[in-house]
Amino acid sequence: MATKALFNTVVNWFIRQRIDQIQNFIDHPIETQKGILFSQLFHAEDTEYGKLYGFNSISSYQDFKNKVPIVTYEEMEPFIEKARQGHKDVSWPGLIKHFAKSSGTTNAKSKFIPISAESLEYCHMKAGKDMVSIYANNHPENQLFNYKNLRLGGSSELYADFNTKFGDLSAILIDNLPFWVEITTTPSKKVSLMGEWESKLKAITSEVKNEDVGSILGVPSWMMVLLQRVLKETNVGSISELWPNLEVFFHGGISFKPYREQFRQIIGKNINYYEIYNASEGFFGIQDRSDSDEMLLMLDYGIFYEFIPMDQFHFSNPKVVSLEDVELGKNYAMVITTNGGLWRYLIGDTVVFTSINPFRIKITGRTKHYINAFGEELMITNVESALAKACEATGAQITDFTGAPVFMKGNEGGAHEWIFEFSQHPDDLEHFIDAFDKHLKTINSDYEAKRYNNMTLKRPIVHIAKENLFYHWLEAKGKLGGQNKVPRLSNDREYIDPLLEMNK
Repeated sequence: MATKALFNTVVNWFIRQRIDQIQNFIDHPIETQKGILFSQLFHAEDTEYGKLYGFNSISSYQDFKNKVPIVTYEEMEPFIEKARQGHKDVSWPGLIKHFAKSSGTTNAKSKFIPISAESLEYCHMKAGKDMVSIYANNHPENQLFNYKNLRLGGSSELYADFNTKFGDLSAILIDNLPFWVEITTTPSKKVSLMGEWESKLKAITSEVKNEDVGSILGVPSWMMVLLQRVLKETNVGSISELWPNLEVFFHGGISFKPYREQFRQIIGKNINYYEIYNASEGFFGIQDRSDSDEMLLMLDYGIFYEFIPMDQFHFSNPKVVSLEDVELGKNYAMVITTNGGLWRYLIGDTVVFTSINPFRIKITGRTKHYINAFGEELMITNVESALAKACEATGAQITDFTGAPVFMKGNEGGAHEWIFEFSQHPDDLEHFIDAFDKHLKTINSDYEAKRYNNMTLKRPIVHIAKENLFYHWLEAKGKLGGQNKVPRLSNDREYIDPLLEMNK
């Protein structure tokens, strides 16, 4: 009892200190960001990348924009590959020992994102502590530290290659967690680092069903798979019967909108839901208020942020702004400079600012994941909002979906084609399609214009997926678990055609 009291005293002291630091960057956001930029430039001026672009001669943000190019992963890859082979001082000082392997969103089969000692400690690990600190500060009555945290990471082990290690970011984090975190989390490190997903899921279920869980952390789609498995194994009516002290779900990776009602039903009681915005490249945002799904942009993680307005994204020389010049309600592609050695790196995510005092954001989609085959500029946020309305109108629940254009042929108009996997089917599919189409028109004027009299776009084409279609598609590609998912929108038919073939 005395040990637990001491632990709680230390934790509460840390939370108070960290909340004060967060308030400091909220009060001084531009100064914080400028300090990070010039600190990064100073640290990396003697690296190969720093010498190539003259970091030691940069004395202003305008200099930085003029001298350092914005790059994609493909353009950064030669430097990353050199660092992977054990070369020091390539784009960040010293030897990079870890690389987070991710795939599916660039032209490369796999991305290897450098995780320096600094980005591991002062970005990813720091964010994990902040997630808990912010929640605990908002809920002083919380009991988080009296029960276990259930973490659900990726399904990859860590592999040695050259003088470095690579694997899922979650595997790298779990492998480097301090001992006191291991004591307070479930499943065990051994099970968390298992490679094969089905075996891992079985082992996780076996461990966690006997724990007293107070919080859960993971991607909503995969967490739902786990909780359904736990219910089946324990034969209880709801998760709250098994874990009566469960109070919060920290979630990220995909939108929570399609899953909120399903989690409410499977858990069987009201709990708190806190969204986080993390990626292999960095940890960017944390929901800082219980009554809002906006996320506070975290400004002191060693990441310098820039933004490209999406209406200029495809220009040869688009406008690029720092945090100082962003506007509310405008859709931006995010550009990051990190303490892992990524310089003006186009991460591929799009965000909108919902507040500039403090800076809060919502994720709106991906720069490559949208449908704009006919000038309709359909973004994932449009689709998710319309689906929520269609589900509400027809009693449906969706577990997964993807959509792509059907291109015009001769005088025949185009269309959008969709595959929806339902956990609860709509009471009337035609009503569902009409409601979906209607709400897309309401929230997207470009879509509405293209749908006028079916001249450019016809009514949506909808297919009902077989049970577990998306799961089996990911399984066939070796992408079960973690942050893996089927892109929800695509401007071509790369994803939907194989799924339609499997669905026959």
